[in-house]
Amino acid sequence: MNKNTSAQTGAQTGAQTSTQTGAHTDAKPYTYRELTPSDNAAVAALVRTNLREHKLDIPGTVYYDDGLDHLSDYYCDEDHKYYVLTDGSGAVLGGVGFARFDPMPNTAELQKLYLDNSVKRQGLGYDLMALVEEKMREAGFKTSYLETHDNLEAAIHLYEKCDYTEIPRPDFVKHSAMTRFFTKAL
Repeated sequence: MNKNTSAQTGAQTGAQTSTQTGAHTDAKPYTYRELTPSDNAAVAALVRTNLREHKLDIPGTVYYDDGLDHLSDYYCDEDHKYYVLTDGSGAVLGGVGFARFDPMPNTAELQKLYLDNSVKRQGLGYDLMALVEEKMREAGFKTSYLETHDNLEAAIHLYEKCDYTEIPRPDFVKHSAMTRFFTKAL
């Protein structure tokens, strides 16, 4: 991802910020904050880049979702939140979100967990998982559900390490190209 596609810091936008040194960040400060409209282009580019690299720039994935370029319009209430990971300059390096998942009671769907290549293999995925699961619990959800694809081997490894249990393909799958499905009690 091009570092010139950077988001403003939370202090500039008024968004809640939290500078943390996560368990896996090698003492590098990163900021985790809620998505703002100024982050839309950077997050969309991050998602599309990751999907293209895994040969998932195909119909039936979020790559072609109409709302991908305007995620802040969707993640704007207590039941729909998205958090970005930024560096000291405000560049978006990753993100993860959740949304109420109506087909399953008291469940939130974990959505769009992606990292920039420059910060992969540093354990930041674990930090983002811990953050989004905490936010799901705070919002009152009891279960996390997610959909992924066989091509996303690192993501599947992460979910399994974070105690997600694979389930059979549900009837209500939104992105038809997805091949793997997981849940976790929060």
